[in-house]
Amino acid sequence: MEYVVLYSLREGVDRARLLEVYPRHKAYYEKFHADGGGLIALGPFQPPEPTAGSMGIFSTREDAERFVTDDPFVLEGLATPRILEWNSVHLG
Repeated sequence: MEYVVLYSLREGVDRARLLEVYPRHKAYYEKFHADGGGLIALGPFQPPEPTAGSMGIFSTREDAERFVTDDPFVLEGLATPRILEWNSVHLG
């Protein structure tokens, strides 16, 4: 069982604001992963437009909850997270 965090960008958030906060978000997810935070993968949906959003995959719900608590995109009010339990099928 894994957990998916779906991020929806809040209405009215513009690309300039996302780019301003992104370096802190990137530093945060890199450290979270390096510290063994259970982050498996993350990234934006394509095409990279404001309404496309993004997602992350985590090994536990606790890791997913801990991640969104301190993510700069959430703290700055740019994104709204939703955590879903994912019954993934590993094929190899």
